[in-house]
Amino acid sequence: MSAWHIRLTRLVLIAVLLAAWELYGRAFANSSYFAPPSQVLLVLWPKVLGDPRVRLAVELALFEVVSAFVLSIVAGVIVGVLIGLTDLGRRAFYPLILLLYAIPQVILIPLFMLGFGIGPAGKIAFGFSHGIFPIIVNTVAGMRNVNPVLVRGTEALGASRIAVVRYVVLPHMVTTLFASMRLAMTMTLLGVILAELFVSTAGIGYFTQLFAESFAPAPLFALIGTLAVMAIILNELVRLAEARFTRWKD
Repeated sequence: MSAWHIRLTRLVLIAVLLAAWELYGRAFANSSYFAPPSQVLLVLWPKVLGDPRVRLAVELALFEVVSAFVLSIVAGVIVGVLIGLTDLGRRAFYPLILLLYAIPQVILIPLFMLGFGIGPAGKIAFGFSHGIFPIIVNTVAGMRNVNPVLVRGTEALGASRIAVVRYVVLPHMVTTLFASMRLAMTMTLLGVILAELFVSTAGIGYFTQLFAESFAPAPLFALIGTLAVMAIILNELVRLAEARFTRWKD
């Protein structure tokens, strides 16, 4: 099947879903709780993105997500490599990482807000706490899958530990790393939105609750759709970066 047929199939599926959504919203749904796509598009600019307060909240949320995501990648890769380099690191520290990863992060929101405040710093820190663990876990797992013969052979030729990581370990774990980055991006967005919902007084969480409590489904769906588009764009950027850095696989 050609790429053109695949794209056409996707477009047809999206069109069918939108048509079903429109039909259900107009014929069966309660207008106080549900809005069809046509109404959502009508309020997208004047009531949502056209409102300077909402637009500023969306821009701030994007800044928080990107900041937390970048910090998660940098810190997660560094910690993952340090843990995965030695058998001692994997045995001593990796179980602690898995233990922390198993804790539901939502119960820690009060601690993050006490430590970092209810402003952007607290939301970035909470998003960071969601994104760093998938990076660490998958980095360690990717390093364990590297053929040890290649590592020993490179070291026997006189390569330093940094050179081994740079030229042997990282190229062999790049696919696993980008897969973890996609998961981390989603988890980071989830962490930021959760923090917004719990403590925000003027951000995305505030407007989400405002639209929900005032029975305004169209602006609510428009705001949710904006966040979904933001997540799709970030995920697509990660996919393009993956395609750029894994061209050697072809």
